[in-house]
Amino acid sequence: MIPVLFHIGPFKVHSFGLMLGLGFLLGSYVLSLEMKRRKLDPAMASTITILAVVFGIAGAKILFLIEEWQVFLRNPVSEAFSPGGLTWYGGFVLGLTAVSVYVRKKRISFLKIWDCLAVGLIIAYGVARIGCHLAGDGDYGFPTTLPWGTNYENGTYPPSHALAIFPEIAGHYPGGVVPDNVPCHPTPIYELVLGVIGFGILWKLRTRPWRDGRLFMFYLMLSTLFRFSVEFLRLNPRWLFGLSEAQLIAVPLFVFGLVMFIRWRSPAEPLPAPA
Repeated sequence: MIPVLFHIGPFKVHSFGLMLGLGFLLGSYVLSLEMKRRKLDPAMASTITILAVVFGIAGAKILFLIEEWQVFLRNPVSEAFSPGGLTWYGGFVLGLTAVSVYVRKKRISFLKIWDCLAVGLIIAYGVARIGCHLAGDGDYGFPTTLPWGTNYENGTYPPSHALAIFPEIAGHYPGGVVPDNVPCHPTPIYELVLGVIGFGILWKLRTRPWRDGRLFMFYLMLSTLFRFSVEFLRLNPRWLFGLSEAQLIAVPLFVFGLVMFIRWRSPAEPLPAPA
């Protein structure tokens, strides 16, 4: 793994930060294309992207600090401003909320913007996951004997630490410690592949004469289904019924997306009145 790609003088270029930035740029480009196709001002795409970046990262950090509350209390300043520790669903919710407030102030239907965002979000997420893979930050999966199992010993969070919370796995190794060079599932790459597949599906569906918001609901179902599936291989603590926190969040989001997708199935039906 390559947490630091190269140096520019005294500055380090981290693989995670670079791929996160490339993901946002790609998502912004796709967003601008979709807004132009839907006869919306494509210049708004850059503002929407900035809002998504700022509030998305803030939301991801806030949810992570809530998850690691005891660690945060021991060293609040260091944990709050550390570059690592981001939880996707926190960023998704806060970033989407900020974008929705902005477009409503512009007197534009946020459902139209959500549909534009859907196509860019799914591929941007996949590209950003390459950064997790290169950083070896613990977003990888359980040990595997598959030929594409990946060595994460040079990552920022090697397997001996990441797998310590799974005694049922660590107990199979000498001293109860998983070797850092054990091949693991490259789950960030799985998510990249799923992101590309999802992008292809949404790109094809985007021209259908669906009601505003329906494409986004399809994206919500697709992305949560992908995340729910990959989580079975990832090194995240199991919270309830053998499911991780991300899976427990994905389930209601999928159900919400499914309900709204069915509810908005007819283009002739009026949209529900705003609350």
